Amino acid sequence: MVENKKGLNRDTIKYLAIAAMTANHFAAVFLEQGTVLRMILLGIGNFTAITMCFFLVEGYGYTHSKKKYLGRLLLFAVLSQIPYCMAFSKQGVISFIGFNMLFTLLLCFLICLIVEKVPSMILKIILIILLMICSMKCDWGIGAPVFTLLFIWSKESVLKKKIAFIIPTVLFGLYNFIGRYGKVPVETCVLNVVICMVGMAMSGICILYFYNGKRAKTGRNFSKWFFYIFYPLHLLILAGGAKW
Repeated sequence: MVENKKGLNRDTIKYLAIAAMTANHFAAVFLEQGTVLRMILLGIGNFTAITMCFFLVEGYGYTHSKKKYLGRLLLFAVLSQIPYCMAFSKQGVISFIGFNMLFTLLLCFLICLIVEKVPSMILKIILIILLMICSMKCDWGIGAPVFTLLFIWSKESVLKKKIAFIIPTVLFGLYNFIGRYGKVPVETCVLNVVICMVGMAMSGICILYFYNGKRAKTGRNFSKWFFYIFYPLHLLILAGGAKW
């Protein structure tokens, strides 16, 4: 990727991803199903998963300590689980609704580790399939491991990176179309498909054409911990708001 010094740095794009995620979660918790605003905010939220998987793969390559990176993901995944269930459980009763997205990113990190460290191709495939099955119980489902594998495959090739964004965006659109076709009016179905694809497409445009390949010059340590702390904190706020 050619560095664009005047473009957006990694931290700025991550803040955009957090804002998109927050909009998505707000809509899921507070807005009624079927409303256009809810549809739009949920679609905007699709910016987040593919963006965070891209930076996870990139971060895996430059992190000084993979063990510490893995430890941070595990720690905050555990801390976030109860707030996650509180925010998205229905009718005021806390129930298990799956594992939160930090567990998903943890599995994606393990996929990166397996691709790099496991020499046997057969064992590598078996382990990755097992992790993908585990991911089906997590937020973002099987999509995040697929994004991760595509970004590992793309490496430094701009063309491959474009393919890595286009393929899941199109497949996600088709999946949503098939899932809704015949259940809602055709125009509503098409509108929903377009909206759900926009977030992922904007992630690709943002990273491929505006990302400068750098971190922010200042506040790096603050940003690193903010991204972890904000996740369980905003879930607690959403859960509190839903209760009242």
